[in-house]
Amino acid sequence: MFELCVITDRALSNGRSESEVAASAYSGGADIVQLRMKGSDGKEMLEQAVEIKRLSDAYSRFFIVNDRIDIAVLSDADGVHLGQSDVPADRARELLGDDKLIGVTVRSLAEAAEAESKGADYVSVGSVFRTATKYDTTQNVGLDMVFTVKETVGIPVLAIGGINRGNIQDVIRAGADGVAVVSAVVSQNNISAAAHELRDMILKIRPNI
Repeated sequence: MFELCVITDRALSNGRSESEVAASAYSGGADIVQLRMKGSDGKEMLEQAVEIKRLSDAYSRFFIVNDRIDIAVLSDADGVHLGQSDVPADRARELLGDDKLIGVTVRSLAEAAEAESKGADYVSVGSVFRTATKYDTTQNVGLDMVFTVKETVGIPVLAIGGINRGNIQDVIRAGADGVAVVSAVVSQNNISAAAHELRDMILKIRPNI
């Protein structure tokens, strides 16, 4: 489905806007950019979403909005990514329709199975490793959870949380179809090069699995 999802985070992007981060991430080979703007007002988020949608179309890549179904609809994003405290996937589907992607972050096998049963197109398992980018999530669920979820559900599995060039291939070996990253790309001086390196590391290990 996709190998590399880059999630925006203004606090970590060294003054660059979400759309600037997206442009560089797409040019480096990111398959998806997920717009995450915690605490931002709707007007500003929509402006960034519209611009990222334009970029995703130009690069023929995917654009996902974090949490905000309204912003996803208004910007014609490819879908939305939901947490455990957000609108359930089946209710989101009622608003988005059948042609949009819905992803759900999960921390356990039970949550993954529920997400699949409610129509999620993919799940993100995490946080796999400890991470400073999210303070309200279960930390360090580990590679075994990635493996267990992948062996159980019938939809694509991404891994998220603390993933970088030092452990990304371990995550793929554990069964993840792809990874979602934040600081490993958006905090780097050269976002495009960082995205390219991570995606290349994924692709290099795939034939050996």
